[in-house]
Amino acid sequence: MSTTASISERIPHSLVEDVLALILGTLVVSFGANLLKQAGAVTGGTAGMAFLIHYATGIKFGVAFFVLNLPFYWLAFRRMGKGFVVKTFCAVALVSVFTELHGQFMDFSHLDPLYATVLASVVMGLGFLVLFRHKASLGGVNILALYLQDRYGVRAGKVMMGVDVCVVLTSLFLVDLRLLLASICGAVILNLIIAMNHRPGRYQA
Repeated sequence: MSTTASISERIPHSLVEDVLALILGTLVVSFGANLLKQAGAVTGGTAGMAFLIHYATGIKFGVAFFVLNLPFYWLAFRRMGKGFVVKTFCAVALVSVFTELHGQFMDFSHLDPLYATVLASVVMGLGFLVLFRHKASLGGVNILALYLQDRYGVRAGKVMMGVDVCVVLTSLFLVDLRLLLASICGAVILNLIIAMNHRPGRYQA
């Protein structure tokens, strides 16, 4: 084991570092989510389900995202500890608020769906990594994926990719074919970023 790895294991993140990471990670993820919303595209996982509800019913994405995550906290509490649940609850709440808040400060008159989806997926992937490395997630499928990785060694990115593709395909009934293809491309990019950078035994403090 390298000296760097040994130091990261011995010195956990401080409370201030965790708080700043939650704010930074959720700001980045919510920015990506807002890009997707303005482009009319979708993504996978719980966020994708929230987008489908938003497009089908008009319920705000932030509200749908927050409510959909509630049932998963019990699994997180039983399997991953109180600290993880508290961080995840805060992260979900912040993304729900920030996503709606971004819309008050930016509006794009022209936004190419493919460009927006790819860019959103990249920045969301980076935001997920920040949260994961501070032992937090964005609930829902993230909790399930992290649990399966910790318990059975199944990579979180692969679990999320499988679920995400299913969610995105469901969106065929609500978005046109071009947006569907862009959304599938975005889901693959997002989960490749996570699969390549978040594996058991790699950096986490």
